[in-house]
Amino acid sequence: MAMKHSNPFLSRRFLIAGAAALLASPIGAQTRYPDKPIRLIVGYAPGGSVDAVGRVMGDVLAKYLNATVVVENIAGAAGVVGAQRVVSAKPDGYTLLAGSSNEMAGTKFVNAAQKYDPAVDLTSIALAAEVPNLWVAAAHVPVKNLDEFIALVKANPGKYSYGSPGIGSTPHFSGELIKKYAGVNITHVPYRGSPSMVNDLAGGNLDFAIISPTVAAPFLQNGKMKALGVTTPHRIAAMKDVPALGENAALKGYALTGWFALAGPKGLPSEVVSQLRAAVTAGLKDPVYRGRLEAAGLIPAKGDENLAKIIRTDMDKYADLVKFANITPEN
Repeated sequence: MAMKHSNPFLSRRFLIAGAAALLASPIGAQTRYPDKPIRLIVGYAPGGSVDAVGRVMGDVLAKYLNATVVVENIAGAAGVVGAQRVVSAKPDGYTLLAGSSNEMAGTKFVNAAQKYDPAVDLTSIALAAEVPNLWVAAAHVPVKNLDEFIALVKANPGKYSYGSPGIGSTPHFSGELIKKYAGVNITHVPYRGSPSMVNDLAGGNLDFAIISPTVAAPFLQNGKMKALGVTTPHRIAAMKDVPALGENAALKGYALTGWFALAGPKGLPSEVVSQLRAAVTAGLKDPVYRGRLEAAGLIPAKGDENLAKIIRTDMDKYADLVKFANITPEN
C-alpha cells in the first residue's frame, strides 16, 4: 500500500488557522478589567457616613471604569464582618471594600474575634475622605475654650466625663489621645452609637464628647453645646473660628482623624490597583462627587495619598492608646 505524504503547505495553513482560533477563544483572549460587575462591600447599615462614601465611590468607579458596581451592606462588629468578606475574597478586583478607619485600623486592638490584620490582609487602594470631629462641651460645663477645659479637669480629676459611640471607635481613641497629651483624668462613657450620646450631652447628662460637625451644628446654634476644638491637624473651612486641638500648647502635635477608603483583598494585581486608584483620583477631582462628600460633612481626599502608610501610622497610635487606656479586647 502506498504511503500518503502530508502536504507541508496544507499543514502550515492548518497550524496558522488553529493558532488564530486559539487566540480568539476565551482561553487565549486578553480580558479587559473590569469585564463583570464589581461588588463593593460596606460594613455598615445604609444611611451612615461609611455608606454615603461607599455609594459615592460606587458611582465614581462605575463612571470612570465604565463598570457595573453593586454596593452591598454587610453590617456587624463595627465594620469587621464586611471587611472579613473582602479579606476572604478572590483577589481579582471584583470584591472591594468601602471601609473606614475603624475596621481598617482601630478594631484590631479591641475586637479579639477579628482574624485579619488590616496592614497585611488588605490591599490599600485609595483614601476617599476624612471626617473631622469636634471636641465639644455641654452647656452646663463652665468652659469656653481649651485652656479653660484643661484647667477645669485638672482641678477636678475624675469628676467629668466624655462620651463616644463605643469602645474602639475613632472618637473613643480621639478622647483618649486628649487625655494622654493633656495629662488629664476624665471618665470615658461608651454608648451604643451616637444618637443616645448626643441626647445625653444636649440634655446635660454628659459633660464632653467627640462628634461630627454636622451633628453638632444645630446644638451649637441653640447653645446646648460649645465647640472647643477639631481633631484634624488644621482648622476646617466650615468652622474657621474653632481651633485645631493641636494649636493648644498642652496638645501640641495632636491629630487623629477618622477616614474612609477603598481597599481590596491581599494580593490584588498591581495593574488592577492602578486602574482603581486612577478612577478614584479622577472622581475626587470631579465637583459633583466632591460636592456629595462635602454635603455629608466630609473632607474629600486626593485619592493618591499613601493609604498603606496612613493605616500603619494610625494602627501604631491605636495600639499605644489601647495600652494607655488599659482597654481589654472583647470577643
